Amino acid sequence: MSRDMLSQDEIDALLRANNLVEDEEEAVSAETQDVADFLSPFEQDALGEIGNISFGSAATALSTLLSQKVDITTPTVSVVNVDELESEFPIPHVAVHVEYTDGFKGINLLVIRMEDAAVIADLMMGGDGRPANTEMSELHISAVQEAMNQMMGSAATSMSTIFNQFINITPPGIDVMDLAQGKGGDSFSDDDSPLVKVSFRLKVGEQGELIDSNIMQLLPLSFAKKMIDRLVGGSEDEAAVAALIDEIEMPSLPAMSLSAPSIQPSAQEQPQSHVPPVAPPPQQQPMYQQPPGYAQPMGYPGQPPMYPDAYGQQMMPPGYAPYPGMYQQPPMAPPTPQHFGGPVASQANVVPAQFAPLGGAPMYTGDIQNLNLLHDIPLQVTVELGRTKKLIREILDLSAGSIIQLDKLAGEHVDILVNNKLIAKGEVVVIDENFGVRVTDIISQIDRVQKLQ
Repeated sequence: MSRDMLSQDEIDALLRANNLVEDEEEAVSAETQDVADFLSPFEQDALGEIGNISFGSAATALSTLLSQKVDITTPTVSVVNVDELESEFPIPHVAVHVEYTDGFKGINLLVIRMEDAAVIADLMMGGDGRPANTEMSELHISAVQEAMNQMMGSAATSMSTIFNQFINITPPGIDVMDLAQGKGGDSFSDDDSPLVKVSFRLKVGEQGELIDSNIMQLLPLSFAKKMIDRLVGGSEDEAAVAALIDEIEMPSLPAMSLSAPSIQPSAQEQPQSHVPPVAPPPQQQPMYQQPPGYAQPMGYPGQPPMYPDAYGQQMMPPGYAPYPGMYQQPPMAPPTPQHFGGPVASQANVVPAQFAPLGGAPMYTGDIQNLNLLHDIPLQVTVELGRTKKLIREILDLSAGSIIQLDKLAGEHVDILVNNKLIAKGEVVVIDENFGVRVTDIISQIDRVQKLQ
């Protein structure tokens, strides 16, 4: 006779399954009415994929905390208005408020049932996951907050991998959301824009016997659009840098102004700049006035007379070849008549200096994406409790049970070294029966340089 009767656990499981089916039907109807007006099918799939990957790692973290099998699958995307939250959550829920600080700027709200939160708190405090009542004390709320902290931390790490950039969140805040009593609805009260609700199927236990319900993620529509754009179009910072590089053009050097000579040069000669003569250092004045266009011949004795061309170069008369090894005078500006007491004309080819404008040329930026290759370089992290010096005699006398006194005091911070370089200090903690270290202080660059010296 007793086999024909259902136990209380079986009755509760049937009631939870019935409520779950009703919630899914309501979610599907709301989705068909609203989500198509705000999100395209591609955007819905993108949000579902982001949530599927991020909450997949969150399920692993929760499974480690609860020592139970945890599955978070089947994301369903819908859109709700702020004034419809009370009808969406008519009974009290536990809401976890998370704010993104690095990588994204936005608010994320994680909502679970009070019954599910009570089961999670009971498992974290060593129970069997079947609490006698669902009332949440301060201790239970703290336990659920720690579980959500681990989950959202793992989800943020997965999002960093998805978007290929560092993403950080604030410590989550937890509260009991009872919208009928006006509690817990302050997260989105200042924003009237629609909210995107991503609902996941949450199962805890081998067959989901402990929890078989939904866990819901609420985020503003603008924040959801921003994540989709970042996923499709890449990082906003990289896009801004690329656009800036495209806009900047290398300034061309200003062309040097060349004045055309009055006499056309020959094909073998290049025109030179003609500038007004400047006063050079005092030189010895000639004893007599030279006629214009005439230059004193240079070369070996007995050399035929040489005539200047239009640029003052010495030219051989027709029929004569230049002497071997004869010094060829470089081109100069046409000579000017010189008189006693007058300024001496310059014989140097003076060109005013031309400089490129400062600050116009962009700095070489290189390939910014190549910097990401450095992120995969492995580094050796060492935590050092302390050091001491011993004589060889003392080392040889060591045996089982010997005690070595270090130079660190009890409770003093330990050193954290990366590739044998001190970068931080921390304190020793225990994490799941393993030793760990909590970073308390980062060594400044000045201290690092002083230690290298």
